[in-house]
Amino acid sequence: MKTLSFSCELPNGIHARPASHIEAVCNRFTSEITWKNERTGLYGNAKSVLSLIGTDTLMGDLCQLSIEGVDEDVAFEALNHFIEKDLPECDSPLETVQEDDEMIALPRNLSNFNPEIMRARAVSGGFGQGKLVRIGAINFDNLDTIAATEHSQECTMLKQGVETLKTSINIQLKAAVHTEFEVLNAHLSIANDPEFNATLENQLTHGKSCADAVFATAKHYGDILRSSSSAYMRERELDIRDVCFQLLQAIYGEHRFTSQLELDGPSICMADDLTPSQFLELDKSKLKGLLLTHGGSTSHTVILARSFAIPTLVGIDDATLLTYIDQEIIIDGNLGLVVTKITDDLKRYYDQEAFVAKKVTERQSTYRFEPGCTEDGKKLEVAANIAHSVEATSAFGNGAEAIGLFRTEMLYMDRTDAPEEDELYNIFCQAIEAADGKAIIIRTIDIGGDKPVDYLNIPAENNPFLGYRAIRIYQEFLPMVKTQLRAILRASAHGSLKIMIPMISSMEEILWVKDVLAEIRQELRSEHIPFDEKIPLGIMMEVPSVAFIIDQCCEEVDFFSIGSNDLTQYLMAVDRDNAKVTKHYNSLNPAFLRTLDHVVSEVHRHGKWVGLCGELGAKGSVLPLLVGLGLDEISMSAPSIPATKERIARLDSRACRQLLNKAMQCRTALEVEHLLAQFRMTQSDAPLISSECISLDRDLRNKEEVIKTLSDNLFLAGRCRYPDKLADDLWAREDVFSTGLGFGFAIPHTKSEHIEQSAISVCRLANPIQWGDEEAKFVIMLTLNKHAAGDQHMKIFSRLARKIMHAEFRDNLMNATSEAQIETMLKAELEII
Repeated sequence: MKTLSFSCELPNGIHARPASHIEAVCNRFTSEITWKNERTGLYGNAKSVLSLIGTDTLMGDLCQLSIEGVDEDVAFEALNHFIEKDLPECDSPLETVQEDDEMIALPRNLSNFNPEIMRARAVSGGFGQGKLVRIGAINFDNLDTIAATEHSQECTMLKQGVETLKTSINIQLKAAVHTEFEVLNAHLSIANDPEFNATLENQLTHGKSCADAVFATAKHYGDILRSSSSAYMRERELDIRDVCFQLLQAIYGEHRFTSQLELDGPSICMADDLTPSQFLELDKSKLKGLLLTHGGSTSHTVILARSFAIPTLVGIDDATLLTYIDQEIIIDGNLGLVVTKITDDLKRYYDQEAFVAKKVTERQSTYRFEPGCTEDGKKLEVAANIAHSVEATSAFGNGAEAIGLFRTEMLYMDRTDAPEEDELYNIFCQAIEAADGKAIIIRTIDIGGDKPVDYLNIPAENNPFLGYRAIRIYQEFLPMVKTQLRAILRASAHGSLKIMIPMISSMEEILWVKDVLAEIRQELRSEHIPFDEKIPLGIMMEVPSVAFIIDQCCEEVDFFSIGSNDLTQYLMAVDRDNAKVTKHYNSLNPAFLRTLDHVVSEVHRHGKWVGLCGELGAKGSVLPLLVGLGLDEISMSAPSIPATKERIARLDSRACRQLLNKAMQCRTALEVEHLLAQFRMTQSDAPLISSECISLDRDLRNKEEVIKTLSDNLFLAGRCRYPDKLADDLWAREDVFSTGLGFGFAIPHTKSEHIEQSAISVCRLANPIQWGDEEAKFVIMLTLNKHAAGDQHMKIFSRLARKIMHAEFRDNLMNATSEAQIETMLKAELEII
């Protein structure tokens, strides 16, 4: 007998995935191989995934492999090599949620309520309330038992069910990549596991059905995993539940044991990795939020979630949330949190959030279906970015004037082979139907490198953003490219389509694409297939080299679309996924602004069209610079369109051009930011006191609700862009001393950079509330711009405090019958014109 001693260095211990690798190696040999965990004293059959998991081996545990049999020497050498070289690569460190100090700080109006919450990274904004549903998590206690038939028949059904399950997993494995492949492979190991199958057979005694045996097996292994010392290992119980539920479906059919993707009411769904196709299966009218343990801000599932305005968090600790399954929770995709206990204060907080969101939607509805146009009549088309034809209806419903970017990569992902021509043709025709005559720019496949497609077998690269991707892979995969171009051209007979090629960096690439298109056009003509003979051809302006040959490019293509994300990282030589250098990734860098201005000017000088389809288009703070550039179009996620049209309508293109000229003369991005802040301050000249900032007899029940409501009102009035930050500045003053003056009055006040138009807000409450050591029923909130207030702040505060000392003044305010009456009174008493 040979023995091999070592320490387990896997960060998550021996769970299903690494166990499946160990089991695969051990099953190559006839020798008996036993795994011992020295810490727990537990033994396991190393040829069984479940037996290995049962040893409760954690990181740092001392372990011993005992090998006995005719090929023990060969097995020892192979296992020694595997433990030393391969086992450390069989798992990865736990993905941890960002610490609170790396995330958006909770607004004081919320944190003061001491809410029971969990934090995670927000990747799609908004908020929703619903029942927490674990997609894929099976509760066997809620499943119906099934009466047994003849024992021999049950044995046959069980055997056939296991074989069907293994076949199903093998089919899924062909289309799976990365983590999905590893999980499926682990599930296949469980289905093949001799101890798992032995347990199933042992549970299938006379009088028991296959369902009884599966339930008992799930409980048996669930109990083992739940007793683990590791929270991560306890969580792996879901793997067993998953496999057992799939086995039930294989035996009895999905009609008897239905999928967990069907929602029965307002729901917040929690999952590990959700594929785009799984997301599309969910009923969006019932899906109020999405919680993912994995995922990034640019994954296609997240892109889809944004398009459907579904609040989404990634990096959630699902093990902790399991105790809240089937309970009502709130997801906040703006702050990156889940509220697990909905108190009355929190319900009222989010009711106010909903009120503000509704008011904003109503205000923006005026602009939703109007063309993008500045105050002085300058047109700027506002289009949508989509990744599938199913998003087109939602995009045009949000007021999109066109589809500025149809990303086609998703159509090639999550599958075993590339789509056929007819499938692509039908998808493009669906988008054309939703467009109802509006234009659609289809970007040809931008895959490879950072967007791997398994069946293309493109090797992984150290720097995929600069590597073998987009146009650079087209010659190798020419038949696939031609198939897509044929489908686009065929669909162009039914609507307004444009073709756009990604990552063009040279004239040679443009000329090559035009030759390929000419060849396909000739094929279609010879086959008598109709298409738009004048379909426009454009390129992505994302590689800086194109900026220096833009005049030559204008001779060969019809339009350009600036990919601001990639252009910024290529121009600044910054990998935007590298945390150590992201501080250099800034689209307000004057060099970037000068590049944009040069490109737009040259394209227009040659009479061609230019748009921008990167994330920059949806940033309201940067919008004046984009208007100043004179772009023909900006494209963004659909939910951002109404707000963008509203902002455009309030801008003067000539003032924006002057602003851009000044920004390009700045030396740093910080100077540009300050310039933008000053520009926003000068956009309107609202009076210090106005009826729109006065509300009477409000049912507000605490200090937090008053400060939040008044700050939100300033946001709705266009005087403040970030009401939570303004409220935090007010709380900073309250922390030093309470602004309750007695006599039922309070005067919260601040000088803040977050108030763009100084204002005096007034709120008379229906009932008094506690304000520090005093009670308050009448609140006068003073918010002055930090850069423009001077000593006005203290002058007004002192004057107000003196006036409140007089009973007549107080009584007049308390007994006023209208907002206008209070406005007139305050202007007169404070000598404000």
